[in-house]
Amino acid sequence: MNPQFNAIWEVHKFFTRQKIPYVFIGGIALQWWGEPRFTRDVDVTILVEPGKEEAVLKKIFSVFRPRIPDAFEFALKNRVCLVQSKQGYEIDISLGIPGYEEEIMNRAVECKLGKNKYVRICSAEDLIIHKAVAGRPQDLSDIESIIIRQGEKLNLKYIRKWLREFSKVLETDEILLRFERLWKRFQRQKDKR
Repeated sequence: MNPQFNAIWEVHKFFTRQKIPYVFIGGIALQWWGEPRFTRDVDVTILVEPGKEEAVLKKIFSVFRPRIPDAFEFALKNRVCLVQSKQGYEIDISLGIPGYEEEIMNRAVECKLGKNKYVRICSAEDLIIHKAVAGRPQDLSDIESIIIRQGEKLNLKYIRKWLREFSKVLETDEILLRFERLWKRFQRQKDKR
């Protein structure tokens, strides 16, 4: 396996052994749902009950090397744990909380990584939601590739519901509009065929 897949498998084994719910939300999910592209890190979200953050972080740092000084304090404050695999591949672990992240875990699907190796990735809809919230130019290209590959199979009601929620919380309509513009473009191109 390549270094990214090795890191993904290492993360999967760790969280499975620890019985910590996880889901990959980055490059491996994009390869499954959209247009594959190279990513420099592994992005994973775990579900952590409020008040258990320190205990979970201690377990993570007992196995994975931190990438920055004061990584433990940074993770507690920002809910993102910056570590690396045994081979030095970057891993970003987001500490999710009950609510939306529970939805992500419940909707996760298995993705084949290699022979007899399966990992949990987020649904196409949840990947779109993550990328619409982030809103970087590359994220918008990724959303478009997911829409092109998944098309009418997407659960639009679910996507719109959560994008509206994030729009309210972040006090901007742009999050939902990012998705709607790309969806309309897809519909226009489909109608031309």
